[in-house]
Amino acid sequence: MKAPIIEIFSSFQGEGVLIGQRQIFVRFAGCNLNCAYCDTKISISKNQGTLMTPAEVVEKIESILTPDCHTISFTGGEPSLYPEFINEVSKLTGLNIMLETNGTLPDNIDLIDNLDIVSLDIKLKEQFNGDYKEDIFLNEIKSLNLLIEKSINVYCKVVILPSLKIESFEEVIKKIDKEIIYKNNLQVIVQPSSPLNEWKNLSDSLFEFSEIVGEYFEVSTIPQIHKILNIE
Repeated sequence: MKAPIIEIFSSFQGEGVLIGQRQIFVRFAGCNLNCAYCDTKISISKNQGTLMTPAEVVEKIESILTPDCHTISFTGGEPSLYPEFINEVSKLTGLNIMLETNGTLPDNIDLIDNLDIVSLDIKLKEQFNGDYKEDIFLNEIKSLNLLIEKSINVYCKVVILPSLKIESFEEVIKKIDKEIIYKNNLQVIVQPSSPLNEWKNLSDSLFEFSEIVGEYFEVSTIPQIHKILNIE
C-alpha cells in the first residue's frame, strides 16, 4: 500500500483549537475540491508528491519527532481520500491522530479508526469559482454528524474572505444549526483568510461574524498564526 505524499514536517499547528501545539504534519497529494483560497495548490493533484508506504511515513515521522510533539496531523490536499493508509500509519505509532478535512467524503471518514481530533472545514460557495455544488454542504453535515455520533472530538472551521457577505455567512451558520444532531458542544472557528492586509476594517467585520456564530455555537476567531510567524 502506497500513497502520494507531498511532505512530512514538524511545526506548530497554526489553525484551530490546537493552535500553537507542536505537531508532525503529513501532507497528502490529491484533493476532490479546488477552493479559490487554497494555499497549497501543489497538493491538489494526486500526481504530485512521492509514493510512500505507511512504514516509510512512520520512519520519517520518528526521525523528526521531538519531546514537545504528541500529534500527527494528516492534511492535504484531502487526507480522507486515503482512509486505509491513515489506519495503517496509526497502527504503527502511539501518537495522537488529527484529521484536517473538507468533510465532503463522509463514507471515507467513517472508515478511519482511532481519530483523536478532527478539524472539519465548512466550505462557502464564495470560495469556489462558480463550481460549488449543494452536496458539498450536505456531505460536510453528514461527516459532522457521524463524528459527533462516534464521540470524536470535532470542531468546524469556516474560512472567511474579504468579499464574503454577512448575509451569506449567517445563512450557512443557521443551516448548520438546523442540520446537526447535537449542537451544544460544537465549536466553530472563524478564520479570516490570509494575508490579513487584504482586509479593510478587519476588526469590525470579525466582531460581526463572531456575534452571528455566537448565537448558535461556541465560537473563536483565529487567523493563520503560522503565516504571521512566517513558518510552514
